[in-house]
Amino acid sequence: MTKITVIAVGKLKEKFWTAACDEYLKRLRPYAKVAVAEIADVDPTRAGGIEAAREREGEAILNAAPEGSRVILMAIEGKQRSSVDFSRHLDELALRGTSDLTFVIGGSDGVSDAVRARADETFSFGPITLPHNLARVVLLEQIYRAYKISRGEPYHK
Repeated sequence: MTKITVIAVGKLKEKFWTAACDEYLKRLRPYAKVAVAEIADVDPTRAGGIEAAREREGEAILNAAPEGSRVILMAIEGKQRSSVDFSRHLDELALRGTSDLTFVIGGSDGVSDAVRARADETFSFGPITLPHNLARVVLLEQIYRAYKISRGEPYHK
């Protein structure tokens, strides 16, 4: 069974975000072992600027990424895929023996150069900016949709 870690900067504060994420985590249980690691966001005014805050968040992200995992950074400039193409991509990774995936959702000021360097690929939901709470829900939903598509199960229409 594939192991998926979603590393997200920032905590879910509103109950509706938590409920949405919990629902997709529950739906994903038959398909993959999925865990979410929340990284505390760093206030740039307390860290000595945006770059310093990114560096501190970046260290925490890198520490949370499982050793040997394929890291997929969520970034506007990343590769865009349809839901079907995303499903195919996950299938191709599995066929190549990649069974440990880590998706990274950075903070409001992006991620450090070290996180970008560690990423094996970048993935984008398109040229729109999403709040990290919504990006987390959309990512979990798309992972769930990918498994449903891959297995030919109803849902994705």
